Amino acid sequence: VRGPRFKKLKIGAGDRLDVKASGVLVLGVGDGNKLLTDLYNCHLTKVYTVGGLFGKATDDFSDTGNLVERTTFDHITREKLERILAVIHGTNQKALLMYSNIDMKTQEAYELAVKGLIRPMGKSPPIITAVRCLQFALPEFQLEIHCLHETQQFLRRMVHEIGLELKSSAVCTHVRRVRDGVFTVDDALPRTRWNLQSIQEAIGNCQLRVETELERTL
Repeated sequence: VRGPRFKKLKIGAGDRLDVKASGVLVLGVGDGNKLLTDLYNCHLTKVYTVGGLFGKATDDFSDTGNLVERTTFDHITREKLERILAVIHGTNQKALLMYSNIDMKTQEAYELAVKGLIRPMGKSPPIITAVRCLQFALPEFQLEIHCLHETQQFLRRMVHEIGLELKSSAVCTHVRRVRDGVFTVDDALPRTRWNLQSIQEAIGNCQLRVETELERTL
């Protein structure tokens, strides 16, 4: 191999995952670090699958935390759960409109809504843009949550609060990010493929999507 000796390569991380979460973690390599900032400024939606277990509460809202209480859950039905999810969605839609700073009576607002581009363009509390129940088999359930500006602990607390709303309790069994903006689980490289060729291929496969999203949003 000839050429100048390789000295350093800057690698940056996008929205991080905490130690109890899994899934898509976006990394920027070299010049890609600037793209991380650009993507952050797009305020793109992230999607998670979140598991829950009715019948107990812990001090950190996860199933591995210290047990605080046990409760009954036989009265909970999928219909009751979905009613709570509808309330959560409605409340968060109001917050989304408020933090987007857009006059909903204008043509601009209509065009942004059609394109799915209504989103807060600055800092805001966590906002749920969509939520649905994927699986329900008491005492377990699984949700798909689309959100902005969240943390994984916020999602665990959400499971806890759903349990309270249903006059029971609930803990979070897992948080898995399946999409981060334009990146999905299918784009992710497991540790066994962290090599130069695989990384170059992954960058090439995502490049057009990233450029298209930045052009559409910024």
